[in-house]
Amino acid sequence: MKIVHLCLSCFYIDNYSYQENMLPKYHVLQGHHVTVIASLVSFDSNGKPCLLESESTTVSKDGFKVVRVDYKRPFYKFNKFVRIYNNILGLLVNEKPDLIFIHGFSFMDITKIIKYVAVNKHVKIFVDSHTDLINSAQTWLSLNIFHKVIFRYYARILSPFVEKFYGTTPLRCDFLRDVYNIDQKKNELLVMGVDDVLLSNKSRVLIRQKYCTSLGIDDSNFIIVTGGKIDERKNIHLLMQAINNIDNKNVKLIIFGTVAPEMNVLFESLLISTSIIYVGWLNSDQVMDYLILSDLIVFPGTHSVLWEQAVGIGTPCVFKFWEGMTHVDVGGNCEFLYKDSAEEITMILNEIINVKGKYNMMKEISVNKGLKDFSYSDIAKRAIES
Repeated sequence: MKIVHLCLSCFYIDNYSYQENMLPKYHVLQGHHVTVIASLVSFDSNGKPCLLESESTTVSKDGFKVVRVDYKRPFYKFNKFVRIYNNILGLLVNEKPDLIFIHGFSFMDITKIIKYVAVNKHVKIFVDSHTDLINSAQTWLSLNIFHKVIFRYYARILSPFVEKFYGTTPLRCDFLRDVYNIDQKKNELLVMGVDDVLLSNKSRVLIRQKYCTSLGIDDSNFIIVTGGKIDERKNIHLLMQAINNIDNKNVKLIIFGTVAPEMNVLFESLLISTSIIYVGWLNSDQVMDYLILSDLIVFPGTHSVLWEQAVGIGTPCVFKFWEGMTHVDVGGNCEFLYKDSAEEITMILNEIINVKGKYNMMKEISVNKGLKDFSYSDIAKRAIES
């Protein structure tokens, strides 16, 4: 089957482990012919957003074609804002897909997709959405105009042609229902997950030996890992404060990612502890290595794709509680934080580390259930089932 993935409502970053990368990878592995049509929005070598210089057509390391498309001229700035692209209809005509997977439908060229499938009635469409009330719709204008009027309109005219709308968390399924008025019969959960093929080729013993040696820490240490975009809402500074409060030299915290400018001073002041190690920005393969070597993974703030990846790896976790985000609990593999406080994090960490049998119970559940529920081999198959 010929599948086209459309990544036109946000960024697309080559060789990362976002859902926009993983679904095409696994669809190739499952025998499909795959093309990604994506915007020029990407990340630079430091992991920060950038706009690529020009259109291009390349083949990814995972074997699918990637077509980068620029915004339409004239009126370039306006078209960039509303996301109108060069010749999307012509690209679809050229690719002749049997199935189109749309990663977010918040772009005006959605009308071109409708025009194409209205003529090519055999083509199936699936849509996923990563939008919720935590990461978007933060202002009255955003919620009531952009989402409840403009994007709701696109959802309404697109819906007759769509097999399923997927929310990538339960909260995002609620957003599809409550904000975009998506019919519940078409509204389903499609979780993000872990690259299980890559995971199967990695040895935790070897990875732990390698990084413990390079970082100058002992293999017997209890290693906590966190990371991502280090801004105020991620609450990593609170985790750092908690580690500084724990009177246990055996506990080490490793942090990866990019620090938001407004966090630099506070972040640097908390790095004085020998128990905290900052390793900077990592590529997706290195991120997996650090998650694998950890004893515990902690994300004390807003959600990221790393939550599901951590669960899929089979490591006990601590997450901030968000209504509609508890799908990462597969039966006791994790604990939740209910307050934005270093004191609560300290209490939870001490309980996991010191209460007899607590950590081992979490570890057993993580290993037995995490990968089963969050592997992309399974997710990619479900993503295109009618």
